[in-house]
Amino acid sequence: MSPKQVSQIIKKLSLVPPKPGVYLFKGPKENVLYVGKAKNLKNRLRSYFQKSAALVGDSTLRDERKSSMVRKIRDFSYVITGNELEALVLEANLIKQYKPHFNIILRDDKNYPYLKLTINEEWPRLEVVRKIKKDGSLYFGPYIPASGMWEALSFIRKNFRLRPCRYVLDKPMRPCVQHQMGRCPAPCAGFIGRDEYLKTVEDVRLFLAGKKKNLLDGLEERMERFSEELRFEDAAAIRDSINNLKSIWESQKVVAPELNDIDVIGLYMEGRDAAFQVFFIRNGLMIGIKDFFLKEIGDITVKELLHNFIEQFYTKEIIPPDEIILSSSPEGAAMLAEWLKGKKGKRVKIITPKKGKRLELLKMSEENAKILAGNKKQAVPGDVLETLKQRLAISYIPCSIGALDVSTISGSESVGAFVCWDEGEFKKEMYRHLKIKTVKGMDDYSMMEEIAGRIIKNLGDKLPSLMIIDGGKGQLEAARKAFDEYNIKDTEIISIAKKPDRAFTTTLNMPVDLEDRSQSSLLLKKIRDEAHRFAISFHRKLRDKRLMRSPLEEIPGIGKKRRFVLLRHFGSIEGIRKAGIDDIAGIKGFNIKIAEKLLQELRRK
Repeated sequence: MSPKQVSQIIKKLSLVPPKPGVYLFKGPKENVLYVGKAKNLKNRLRSYFQKSAALVGDSTLRDERKSSMVRKIRDFSYVITGNELEALVLEANLIKQYKPHFNIILRDDKNYPYLKLTINEEWPRLEVVRKIKKDGSLYFGPYIPASGMWEALSFIRKNFRLRPCRYVLDKPMRPCVQHQMGRCPAPCAGFIGRDEYLKTVEDVRLFLAGKKKNLLDGLEERMERFSEELRFEDAAAIRDSINNLKSIWESQKVVAPELNDIDVIGLYMEGRDAAFQVFFIRNGLMIGIKDFFLKEIGDITVKELLHNFIEQFYTKEIIPPDEIILSSSPEGAAMLAEWLKGKKGKRVKIITPKKGKRLELLKMSEENAKILAGNKKQAVPGDVLETLKQRLAISYIPCSIGALDVSTISGSESVGAFVCWDEGEFKKEMYRHLKIKTVKGMDDYSMMEEIAGRIIKNLGDKLPSLMIIDGGKGQLEAARKAFDEYNIKDTEIISIAKKPDRAFTTTLNMPVDLEDRSQSSLLLKKIRDEAHRFAISFHRKLRDKRLMRSPLEEIPGIGKKRRFVLLRHFGSIEGIRKAGIDDIAGIKGFNIKIAEKLLQELRRK
């Protein structure tokens, strides 16, 4: 930092008011380096620059991370808020928006899945969502991993007959294939009354809420009533549902039947690294587990770290539980609780248990966090990456590695894929798949050049330090053209060919043998194979989608709205084929000309 810039910052510091707010440190390119909050902005900002030497990077600062940040600061800005709570809300949103390098960032951009029961609708339904809205619906979750949610949804669809469609049931229509398969009671056709349908909705609510006794009592009462009314088939169906419910509940892991909705956050710290493990417990059942590993977090207290974790974690599209269980109280616990209350709509307790089931669960999560930290450190030892640096003749240790692959069959549905490996694991949030836009036919080299260029534009400064190209010298040269075009100097590129496995570089005359089964070779091939898998899966998805496409989609003049109206009116493609011209022309939005063209094209297929 020049003396002039130092002078400008010191002058600007003198103008900062002693009020609560949020501050942003900016780097040479106006990029946001760090976002923080303070009860007193003036005092907090001055603390970063107590020594004039700090402005040029004082090596005596105890926290190397902080020292490195201060060296890069070229400017700062701030926003005054009414109180600390407002500052907390704004800070969380700005961190989510900018993802500053010097903030502790939970590298997980995905929103967790929930099951949404639309009790605010006349004919409620159940759907999978990843965004929470204050729309009067009931949300159950989060489910991590999502497999538990899909199992629950599958069970509900087999044992509770709720409509799966999103149609507005404002007038009668023909029942669809879901009714024919016995999965929907067809309220659209008037085959079930609303009162009876709402009883099923209540059963689903009780099931998802874990209210076992209430649900079973209600079902058994209904079964007996159906038997008295001689509705034996209906009674038998409920009997089967009761048996299925008892079976699935026996297989579920009940960890805390006496507790309601709680999140247990276990923390393990070792040196400058930290590992978190979160248990999601709803109605006594473990419905999800999520872990996070933070590397090189610098000098930070446990209280501050827990505060930062809670702030970022619950900024996501996630409903806070009734209780959050921690090993120690986070910094600003009362303010965090108030903020969480605003998100949930009712009080959220932050508890540090001393005994009982809560303490047992906390110890379990901490032990799992410790195991996670150990696995992360052992996943890829530093000497493996050092070996890669030497073998590939690159100028730095490749801590993050990406891979590009192209998938095509005779030039059809050609796609590209990018995967990213960082800190010992694949970063799914960084994955990208792209359709080839500019290349027609079989031209692997041009496809790779296009995909490389688009990935460079997409990722920007998030490019990995090493990029693997799936292919030989030709694919490597194609990717290099894209890297040269965008003047990328901080990312090395190599290609890996098969049979035998060998790596081509831009610096070595001879390929590097990868058939030696060494850890460094296995790592490169593992990342290459993951890119190939990801590309193939996307290619197959597009191909299957094309094969499953409705014949209506290929008829000119029949858009999405008209397709919906036709299927709603006639029930199926075959029903449309059998209809007369007048039948179709009589539908709102159609005429004789459109009807004739439609039937001509449809009967030809």
